[in-house]
Amino acid sequence: MTQLAVRRARSGLARVPALAVLQYYLVGYRRTWRGGVLSSFLLPTLTVLGFGVGVGALIDQGVGGVSYLEWIVGGLLASTALQVAITESSWPVYSSLQWTKIYFAQFAAPLRVADILAGQLAFVLFRVLASATAFLVVTGLLGALRSPWAVLALPVAALLGLAVAAPTFAYAATASSDSWLALLFRFAVIPMTLFAGVFFPVESLPVGLRWLAYVTPLWHAVDLSRAATLGVSPVWSVTGHLLYLAAWVVGGWLLARRALGRKLVV
Repeated sequence: MTQLAVRRARSGLARVPALAVLQYYLVGYRRTWRGGVLSSFLLPTLTVLGFGVGVGALIDQGVGGVSYLEWIVGGLLASTALQVAITESSWPVYSSLQWTKIYFAQFAAPLRVADILAGQLAFVLFRVLASATAFLVVTGLLGALRSPWAVLALPVAALLGLAVAAPTFAYAATASSDSWLALLFRFAVIPMTLFAGVFFPVESLPVGLRWLAYVTPLWHAVDLSRAATLGVSPVWSVTGHLLYLAAWVVGGWLLARRALGRKLVV
């Protein structure tokens, strides 16, 4: 019966090729997950303790009528999702094209370009949700969540993950050297994390920098996540935030599919 169940499961995966690609990454992750605990779980937790508790102790009045620890949680959750998504869709993508040639083997399986891309993004989504869930549980145990609506921060983190993973995939697929990936973190990820409302209100920035923050997908996710964890309304429209992030997903998917197709299709 067990063998029959395995055969049925495999036949089901064959009918959805992207799930077979996802299964490949999950099997590998089962053996390597310990290496990602530091970056996707411990570091965000230490950041909460360092900034939320440490810096928060110096801010007597809090932010917006709540303690700094409670205020910062939503932003840190969104920034964690951003960093996990970009990490999983940058060097792994570049490696699969330039070093290990995994995508070429998958394409010869045969799998379609869309199947390979969908499977990779599905694994990124899994990583983002796992990290965001662990982060939410820890902050809940610390008493930093003011509202049960905080669970809605998880789908927001998932949407943000796809919104940044898809264009990052396209960028990594067209990179001529892995040095370009380091530049991505230096000139995109770090500035977004610092100036997109994670650690302080965007409204405190000069007008020009404020609008640059509004353009980033991270700020939209931060506003939604913070509203969920605090149980308040976001600064901007919920519908507007979701549509903006969805536009990043669709645009990133089209760019990534085109970039991967150019590499695989001769």
